[in-house]
Amino acid sequence: MSDNKLKKNLSFISMIALSSGAVIGGWLAEAPYWFEKTGAGAALIFPILSLLLVPIGLTFSELTAMLPFASSVDVWTSNAFGHKAGFATQWMMFLVQVVEPPMMAFIFLTAVKNFFPFPNKYDLIFVISVVFIWYVLSNFNISLTGKLADIFFFAMIIMSLIVSISFFFSGHWSASNLTADGGMFPMGFKGVFIAMAVFSLKFIGFEMTPTMVEETNFPVEKMWKVILSALFVPAVLYFIVVTAIGGMAPWTQVSKMGMPEPEIINLFSLPKILAVMALSAGILHAFTTLMGFWTSSARVLYGAAQLNQLPSVFKKLNSNGQPAAANTVVFLFTVFFCFFTGSNWVQYIYAVSCIAAGLVYFVCCLDAYQLRKKHPDWKRPYKVPCGNLVFILGMIVSVWIIIGSCLELSFAGYLSFAIYCAIGAALYIIFGHLRKASASDEQLKTLSPDDIGSIQ
Repeated sequence: MSDNKLKKNLSFISMIALSSGAVIGGWLAEAPYWFEKTGAGAALIFPILSLLLVPIGLTFSELTAMLPFASSVDVWTSNAFGHKAGFATQWMMFLVQVVEPPMMAFIFLTAVKNFFPFPNKYDLIFVISVVFIWYVLSNFNISLTGKLADIFFFAMIIMSLIVSISFFFSGHWSASNLTADGGMFPMGFKGVFIAMAVFSLKFIGFEMTPTMVEETNFPVEKMWKVILSALFVPAVLYFIVVTAIGGMAPWTQVSKMGMPEPEIINLFSLPKILAVMALSAGILHAFTTLMGFWTSSARVLYGAAQLNQLPSVFKKLNSNGQPAAANTVVFLFTVFFCFFTGSNWVQYIYAVSCIAAGLVYFVCCLDAYQLRKKHPDWKRPYKVPCGNLVFILGMIVSVWIIIGSCLELSFAGYLSFAIYCAIGAALYIIFGHLRKASASDEQLKTLSPDDIGSIQ
């Protein structure tokens, strides 16, 4: 039987693979949206964006090392501003994480249909089958997730680089395509502003690292290296891939493609093996991202239960050390989003996720600022240099992400976001009443450094 503690089976390399692999999502199907927003200039936006997110990444590093709990943003915010703020932040964190698996399942579908075409009426069945398979696997030992992440991460990086390098040396790549039809940034400042906000979704993943800290087997003071790797490795890869694609055709042409890499390969009659590699890499990108965000989503629920904000069933572990009930809820949410994913799913999920992420980032930077004043005596195995300045910079970047994402969201998106917030508020009230009525009279917990290693 499980001792009801998460198993420490994730190595340093596995965490880099999981976090970076989750960040490196499915550009196979998303690249047209990138080119639509800001042309080939997206190649420059991603590295700049990774640098702008560093203050937030370093903030997460300090908080993770100081309070290394799966409840992460919840326990940080609860310590800084109380349990209501903690649960609200955790609910936003859950939204950021849980919308990614269905998005990746549809990208997985898009890639697979190039190998095995089948009628569209079976699309939903296929997508739900994919998430069900991972639901089953998610209940096995976490080491399985780590090993799969290691294999998938390095395989997809290698294949993606081979395809991009082949484009550069194909004889069809031209720098003139990068500046054609309006230049690198054809939509001007507005396009850049919105793109730099919503493209932050392509770096969502680094913030999920703290949710798995109780399952890592290396010192917490090294977590900053994992988090920064999840920013810079994808930034370099995005720069290479976008430049390679953008040089093969003007942005106006790329933005109208379904999957640019395979279509470009067919357009110029390049070796078919490159299309196979591009699609295979896309499948691995999607599945690695699905694995990472699924795992994090379950830990978000598990962490809230640690603090008695959700029923204790969510923190109960199976014989493999996995939160089975939390995995089941993630599966149900994923199926729900699969049913309601529309034709404009990329833009919708980008905007909704980034608003929620911006809110989480802002609150966590504010947490770090507040906790330095409130608990200066707490041990910080990793401490951010020029802390308060970095935290303020992180808050500024967070506000910009929120504003830019709001400009991209439709009325229906605002409505669904409001409904999601209302559901969170209702759950907090309902579980609060149930907790008070419970015979055990469990109180809300506020974890501190004194609880490290003892919480169950």
